[in-house]
Amino acid sequence: MMNHTLVLDVKGLKKSFGKFEALKDVNLTLHPGEVLGFIGPNGAGKSTTIRVILGLIKSSGGSAKVFGKDAWKESVTIHKDLAYVPGDVYLWPNLTGGQTIDLLLHMSGQTHTGRTDDLIKEFKLDTSKKNRTYSKGNRQKVALIAAFSTDVSLYVFDEPTSGLDPLNELIFQQKVKQLKESGKSVLLSSHILSEVEKMCDTIAIIREGKVIETGSLESMQHLTRNSVAVTTSEPLVKLQNMPGVYQLDFKNDQKTTAEFSVDSDQIGNVMAALSANKILQLKTTPPTLEDLFLRYYHSDNDQKVGE
Repeated sequence: MMNHTLVLDVKGLKKSFGKFEALKDVNLTLHPGEVLGFIGPNGAGKSTTIRVILGLIKSSGGSAKVFGKDAWKESVTIHKDLAYVPGDVYLWPNLTGGQTIDLLLHMSGQTHTGRTDDLIKEFKLDTSKKNRTYSKGNRQKVALIAAFSTDVSLYVFDEPTSGLDPLNELIFQQKVKQLKESGKSVLLSSHILSEVEKMCDTIAIIREGKVIETGSLESMQHLTRNSVAVTTSEPLVKLQNMPGVYQLDFKNDQKTTAEFSVDSDQIGNVMAALSANKILQLKTTPPTLEDLFLRYYHSDNDQKVGE
């Protein structure tokens, strides 16, 4: 690996297509051995950002550096230490899956190894079939097998599990975990929030061409609310007027069983009030990535998560 603290350093990135501003202000950082989750709805700018990082398109402003090198000017050098899998893979129709994997490896300066054979078995890919006969999921497998077979410093996945069944999604997650454990860096753009939540150290949320929140899920949880289900000996009427309590729903006439959400900074006060009412049962659920995501996109019901 090239000796740089940051694998990926994107600052104030902008990209316009004519009068349309696809990217307005994108800031991303990725460290060695880190998995960065990049999420946002259709049209938010995820794929455009990735294309700039890969040197496929030139930015209109700001900077994008990979291994400390300019993503546009030094893309050829950068690609020698990078593997990329797009969300929809197009393959040479008359080649077999096996021939394609070997060709992709050869183009990356890599070779077919026992690791490649193991990946083919794990993903259960029939490499003797021609690409034109493959389903979308099998085309994804070809690209993923080639990518995971390479020994590079940075792996870029743009909706990589699109078309895969749940079992193969799990294999993908395991392989990303292995990359992380071996000190590799991963940029993962995904619409599957549970996938991002399981694998990523850091999460960046993009909306309308701007990265609006970046950090670990733990550091961002203060922005969302914990869910609480509680049963007490005495009525919980005090909750009705407590600050930070929302969506209070009493489950019985005695008002001793309730479900509600509470702001993270008010949990201490609420727990003190619950304890005074003699807690019989208590279940708290911390906010999820989906909760955080919906905080930003609850008004965009006409947009689908993903790109």
